[in-house]
Amino acid sequence: MSHPTPGRPLSQTDRTRHQRLREQGSLDRSDLDAILKAGFVCHLGVTVDSNLLVIPTVYGTDGATLYFHGSVASRSLVASPDASVCVTVTHVDGLVLARSVFEHGVNYRSAMIFGIPRLVTDPEEKWTGLRCLTEQATPGQWDYARQPSRKELAATSLLALSLDEASVKIRSGAPDDGDTSDAERGLWAGVLPLQAHWGDLEPDPALSAHIKTPPHLANRQGVSAFGS
Repeated sequence: MSHPTPGRPLSQTDRTRHQRLREQGSLDRSDLDAILKAGFVCHLGVTVDSNLLVIPTVYGTDGATLYFHGSVASRSLVASPDASVCVTVTHVDGLVLARSVFEHGVNYRSAMIFGIPRLVTDPEEKWTGLRCLTEQATPGQWDYARQPSRKELAATSLLALSLDEASVKIRSGAPDDGDTSDAERGLWAGVLPLQAHWGDLEPDPALSAHIKTPPHLANRQGVSAFGS
């Protein structure tokens, strides 16, 4: 289904230009921002020792830069400092069940970010980036828990990737075969939504009984995990 691009446009390159399903492509930077904000796990495509790997890892973004853990990728970066990576973030919103199997599909929001990452070595930026990761997954947790020590910061590999080169695709809505001959078959068609919510908190068995649940965690119970 067509998706409008009314806002600040994303730049188009050979890697980000929509070649297939162009009607699902978006050039609106706000769509990229929304997709990244809604998640906290990405998949990092990187070549390590001549082997192509796709690594799941947590991320955070400040709107201009994507920060993510990457000990394996950091080793590759040292060996090939000019090598590009591809980071993807995808949210599945439902199954599109048409009258024919050929027309079945998925409602989704997806972003791909391309570029050459850099290893974050500046202690202040590393602190900022790790805070970004923590707050992306669990807002309020950075100020609640103990923050990293100098030794822990030194032992953590953090990569930064610009959001300047990105591609976005979104599909929403009903099946596309409502006006075809298959519509005469009398078969049900529509969307089976997929909804993910945070469940009830499970306290650590070692937790003292007098320690209360902090509000920033209690308030997330039952809340949508990847808002559409």
